[in-house]
Amino acid sequence: MKVLLIRPHVNLKIARSFQRFLNLEPLDLEIVAGGLPEDCDVSILDLSLYRNPKKVLQKTIHTDRPDLVGITGYSNQSDSVREYARQIKQIAPDTKVVVGGIHAIIMAADYKCPGWIDVVVRGDGAGPFRQVADALLSGEPLAPTPWLLPVGAPEFDTLAAEPVPAWSGDDLPPRPRRDLIDSSKYFCICPGSPEGGRVKTIFPEVVTVRTSIGCPYRCNFCVVRKLTGGKYIQRSPEDVVDEIAGLKQDYVYFVDDEMFINAERCKKIAELLMERGIKKKYVSWARSDTICAQVDLFRLWKKAGLETLYVGIESLEEENLDFYNKKVDSSVNLKAVNILRELKIGLHAALMVNPDFETEDFLKIRKAIDILSPAEITFTVFSPSPGTELYEEHQGEYLFENPCLYYDCMHTILPTKLPMKQFYRYFALLYLFAFQKNPWRANKVKAPLRDILRLIIGGANCGWNLHNIYRAYDKSRW
Repeated sequence: MKVLLIRPHVNLKIARSFQRFLNLEPLDLEIVAGGLPEDCDVSILDLSLYRNPKKVLQKTIHTDRPDLVGITGYSNQSDSVREYARQIKQIAPDTKVVVGGIHAIIMAADYKCPGWIDVVVRGDGAGPFRQVADALLSGEPLAPTPWLLPVGAPEFDTLAAEPVPAWSGDDLPPRPRRDLIDSSKYFCICPGSPEGGRVKTIFPEVVTVRTSIGCPYRCNFCVVRKLTGGKYIQRSPEDVVDEIAGLKQDYVYFVDDEMFINAERCKKIAELLMERGIKKKYVSWARSDTICAQVDLFRLWKKAGLETLYVGIESLEEENLDFYNKKVDSSVNLKAVNILRELKIGLHAALMVNPDFETEDFLKIRKAIDILSPAEITFTVFSPSPGTELYEEHQGEYLFENPCLYYDCMHTILPTKLPMKQFYRYFALLYLFAFQKNPWRANKVKAPLRDILRLIIGGANCGWNLHNIYRAYDKSRW
């Protein structure tokens, strides 16, 4: 049986701009592929890599004629996913089309498209998708479950309206099929060591590893806990290290929602990496309160190869942190920043801008840039995430008929207090100020000229697109 797994193209212009700096492999599809029967002929089509994704998709379906197609997607890609399904059925009506991903979990009813989509998968995609493949191979009908929704089933509407239940047992996803992708296409911009020196490239090839699934925290703008039914699942240290040992890339990006929550487990992972002589550089996310509470853990990970931490600082203002329900205060954020400086671990700080910000609020963030630098600093616009209670609370306020299509943490989906054009001028300037304080300059990192030019050109492209986001909105709001 031929199986084709598809990652959609990136349709929002600003998201494509940021793809110049970070483009990670389709790990979710690799994991789904890893769970399929051995006699399946599986391939992965990453349409985010192509300038003409529609043409590539049509050619692939015409040429390969897959028996089963699986499509993943974020909420802002839901229109594209439906269009892919329509095109596939036009070309190959007998092909079974299965849709999964974040939007399928939180808004499954959006994919009730009889004639285009056959099944919607929710929650852990690997297990349910395997059931679809097994059913096709055996000729047995598919029974609806909370995780597996045949579009034609009478139970579809009832199941789609319910939250996804917690994953059962201690089932862990299968090992990803990385042999199905061209790993040279995926990279992550790295700010380089705070110790300075020369680097081979600012854009190293990177491989992603997931050591846990879910998150126990309850930030009000985040949908993660909804995706797993509130469950937090962790792989064993031995299993994680065995996977890393088999990777060829020098850089490993941990894509856990919060890698370091279980300090003992993470300590064991670092110890095993060093015991086995595995020498790689690691990039990960961590909360500021975790960093403050586990200084020795991060000191150990520095020895194991941790180079950069992405930290959701969000704000240095108490009022904003309370609103986000982060359960930390600004003193904890600042303490975490100082700890990383002491340990010489690179900081990627993520700050958040609220739609109701006025000029003085942007000036406060400008001061925060000075406090946090040198660091790689990025900014997002606070938006209620589809699937959260906060999203439902704001119904009737959204600037778009379907706000999901613009949910990328850059387009505001709520009204701004400032005129939209002014809001995004200030927003773009934040990136300019942060770029001027970048760690490559501060730490005197020496890099190839081609990478420096790539960085400058990519930054200019991002700045221009950020400045012009306001054009997506009604002119009366400018």
